[in-house]
Amino acid sequence: MERLNKTGPAAKLTDAQKKELAELDSLYASKIAQREIFLKGELAKAEAGGDFEAIQQIQKQLTSERKSLQAELEEKKEKVRQPGGK
Repeated sequence: MERLNKTGPAAKLTDAQKKELAELDSLYASKIAQREIFLKGELAKAEAGGDFEAIQQIQKQLTSERKSLQAELEEKKEKVRQPGGK
């Protein structure tokens, strides 16, 4: 029970905040998809060329960029959720 109170009660979001959160989700979903499409194209080229080192590097880059964009999204969403907004 005490652990729940440490984080505080869940704040009610306004309609504007909900809309902004949905827009952020949509924007970042498209950013992630765009990077995945590009890097998967590069991955296909590396696989066709048999460059195993490049394959590993591209896979790591894909994972890293996905995590980075997710972290950026969560940071922006947290700012929206704060009282007073942005």
